[in-house]
Amino acid sequence: MAAGPEPGLQCGSMEQRSTHVCIVGAGIVGLATAYALQQQGHHVTVLERAPGPGTGATGGNGAQLSYSYVQPLADPGIWRMLPKLLLEKESPLALRLRADPAQWSWCLRFLGACNARASSATTQALLALAAESRQAFEAMQAAESLACELHTPGKLVLFPTQQGLDAAARQVALQARMGGAPQHVVDAAEAARIEPALAGHARHIAGAVHTPSESAADARLLCEQLARLLAARGAALRYGTTVQGFERQGGAITGLGTSAGMVRADHYVLASGWESAALARQLGLHIPVYPLKGYSITIDATGTPQAAPRVSVTDSARKVVFARIGERLRVAGMVEIVGRDTRLDPRRIDSLRRSTQEVFAHLPLDGALHPWTGMRPATPTGLPLTGRPRGGPRNLWLQTGHGALGLTLAFGSAQRLVAQMGKA
Repeated sequence: MAAGPEPGLQCGSMEQRSTHVCIVGAGIVGLATAYALQQQGHHVTVLERAPGPGTGATGGNGAQLSYSYVQPLADPGIWRMLPKLLLEKESPLALRLRADPAQWSWCLRFLGACNARASSATTQALLALAAESRQAFEAMQAAESLACELHTPGKLVLFPTQQGLDAAARQVALQARMGGAPQHVVDAAEAARIEPALAGHARHIAGAVHTPSESAADARLLCEQLARLLAARGAALRYGTTVQGFERQGGAITGLGTSAGMVRADHYVLASGWESAALARQLGLHIPVYPLKGYSITIDATGTPQAAPRVSVTDSARKVVFARIGERLRVAGMVEIVGRDTRLDPRRIDSLRRSTQEVFAHLPLDGALHPWTGMRPATPTGLPLTGRPRGGPRNLWLQTGHGALGLTLAFGSAQRLVAQMGKA
């Protein structure tokens, strides 16, 4: 089962031709889409309100390419966590209700997807898209050899209780039946053998899921490399440019008003993460994308390389991921459903620091932590929106809603959009 557009998206059916495509957003999703379009001979203009590429949700993300273990956030286990989500300030999954109809609508649809049937269907769809994305990303790297700290150390997902490990084993079995990459459920001792930096923490876990084929990369560096490549091949990348409105005629967009003037193209792609929803509303469209706030720190591991993990690690209890990018350790986590609050909460940064100390006790944290926060664009089910929105202009395309899997799914989503656009 392929991961296509969510309900409300449709594809066209006309012969492919070289066109001018304007993409709003220079994160990993927007730039991967620009690369795929350029490879097919299209002229590309990329607009980004930030001063450079990869500075939004991409900039400080968890750095993991999670092609094989893609359990969606909308999981049946969310129901028993609701009291903690609503009441505990230190919960890694935090819901702070606002007087915001979009938040309430998203949350209700999210809870509606928290059942075994929906979770299984989403897992299958995400695995298919992730497999396509791995193939497209690896083909791009084989052709371009972009320097982005890419390596394949494998990944361990840690579970503190036997109950959690048993549930993970069922997820592994489900994904194996769907054709996922080989994964193994291991006990705590074996997890510490695979990643020696976990030796001091092993007594606090029941075991882990080990996926040897998982990779990691510096997503912001990847964006910078992609942007340079695109520009060298003729793409126009306009930073510090905000979208001000759409010009329409009949059933199509005829121009995009920006702070740098009018941009005219044959097609327009909204790949600006959580802000895509606000842009879509200017066209009378309501898309189910809401920001999930996350945090990260980046630690220098050059002085004590053995104290930091080489294998990527996900702590399922703390909702924190650890990934090596060169001689740095990226620590990322938290899911806050708090609306448009983009402020960096120092308590969350301190929580990430404490989590790092607890899991990797010998790693010194007396240097700069490089704190970061970003807004991940998420759909209620976890499936991204790739395609034309029903009822929208015929030359408008959505490329958003990738949640915490933007780096993982970007290149597969790009291939799908190019294929759909080729039929329009």
